[in-house]
Amino acid sequence: MSANGQNRHARTGRLARKLAVAGTGAAVLALPLIGATTASAATTAAATTATTAVTTYPDNLDGWIRESLDIMAQHGIPGSYEGIHRNIMRESSGNPLAINNWDINAVNGTPSKGLLQVIDPTFQAYHVPGTSWDPYDPVANITAACNYAADRYGSMDNVFSAY
Repeated sequence: MSANGQNRHARTGRLARKLAVAGTGAAVLALPLIGATTASAATTAAATTATTAVTTYPDNLDGWIRESLDIMAQHGIPGSYEGIHRNIMRESSGNPLAINNWDINAVNGTPSKGLLQVIDPTFQAYHVPGTSWDPYDPVANITAACNYAADRYGSMDNVFSAY
């Protein structure tokens, strides 16, 4: 109830009756606008509240994979937690600072780096916007590697050996 003792529905009803007296066409046009304005304001407030919520992830392998999956979903990159985790454990045992200094890539001057052992040219070519340009950054490494695997194999889920 408002300060003057009238609830909103009574005031809206009185406005509709006044508009009806002025002309039926005006009332028909005015009433939907009154309702639409109220609904629009409620929708805008709800949308603003929803966009201010920030997801936080733990700074560990589980959090890096989950954050990567959320970024991948935004960019349409396929992959599952299980597929990513399986490949990380094979490639780096979960060490984001892992580097391979002995394989053919290293011999050619571009060692594999990070959780999913990505070489610099591949990382740069498949970098996902919104992530770091550091190949040792766990989330950037995962998302770039998954983007590459999606392009080459359909998904990281389809990778079962060195790629």
